[in-house]
Amino acid sequence: MFGTSVLFRRFFVGSLLLAFISVATTMYAQDSDSTNRGRKYKAPPPTSHVVVTVVRATNGKPIEDAAVIFHPLVDGRDNGNMELKTNEDGKTSIDLLVTGSNVRVQIIADGFQTYGNDYKIDKDTMAIDVKLKRPVAQYSVYKQSEGRAPSTDKPAPAPKDAAPDASKDGAAKPDAPKDAPKPQDAAAPPQ
Repeated sequence: MFGTSVLFRRFFVGSLLLAFISVATTMYAQDSDSTNRGRKYKAPPPTSHVVVTVVRATNGKPIEDAAVIFHPLVDGRDNGNMELKTNEDGKTSIDLLVTGSNVRVQIIADGFQTYGNDYKIDKDTMAIDVKLKRPVAQYSVYKQSEGRAPSTDKPAPAPKDAAPDASKDGAAKPDAPKDAPKPQDAAAPPQ
C-alpha cells in the first residue's frame, strides 16, 4: 500500500507539471503572434521582382548559362554580389533587391563581350533586356585600325618649302657636330 501512494503522487505531480508547461507555451505563442513584437523587431524593406533576359545581338536567340551578377550599391560603393545563371530561355529572376535601391548588373557569357550597367530599382516588377555582342579586335597604338585617325605621336613631316638639310658638296648638316664623319669618309664595304 505504501508503494502505490508514492507512485500515485509522482504521477499526479508529473501531470500537474505537464499541464503547467502546456499552458505557459500556449500563452507565450499567443504573445508572439501579436503585432507588438518589441523594440528589436524591424520589418524588412519591400523588394522588387527583377527579370533579366540575355539574347544574342545578331539574331535575338537566348544565351543559356550566362552569369548574371547583381552588385547592390550603397552610397555608390559595391556592397557584395549575387550571381545567377540564365536558363534555356536566356532568363533569370531575383526577388531580393530592395525597391528604391541602385544595382550594378554584370553579365558574363563565353564567346561574348562582358556587359555592365547600373540600374535604379524603382518598380515592383522590372524587366531588363540585354543583347550581347561578339568580341571585336582590340585597338592598338602599334597597328593602324580601320576607321581610326592616324596617331599624332609621330613627328610631322617637314614642309616642302623648307631649306635642304645638306649642300651638294656633302657638307655636314648644321645640327651635326663638327667632328662627325662625312658620308664619303666612311670606309667602303669589302667585296
